[in-house]
Amino acid sequence: MNRKIIFFENHFIEFYQNQDNKVKGKIQYVFELIKQVDRVPEKFLKHLIGTNGLYEIRIEHQSNIYRIFCCFDKGKLVVLFNGFQKKTQKTPKNEIDKAKNLMQDYFNNKK
Repeated sequence: MNRKIIFFENHFIEFYQNQDNKVKGKIQYVFELIKQVDRVPEKFLKHLIGTNGLYEIRIEHQSNIYRIFCCFDKGKLVVLFNGFQKKTQKTPKNEIDKAKNLMQDYFNNKK
């Protein structure tokens, strides 16, 4: 399996640049897994039910939890949207809505 990871607009980049080097390293590790492993464990990549193909990349570092929203395009292309640090059990609705809107913009811009 060889997936390619790209990002849409600069939401992910801004999130990534604000992380310390250990968190960046963990993010890179999970990205390598997603690129190379045929079936990525749900611990690292989970489909969000009822979102029309939106996934969350799940990163844990020490006691911190991070989420990066993404989707697949043509099977092997992973498109990254927004990322955030999770502070509660439930993923904030505004972050999911933002990701859904970005995904819609991505596919609309492709046409």
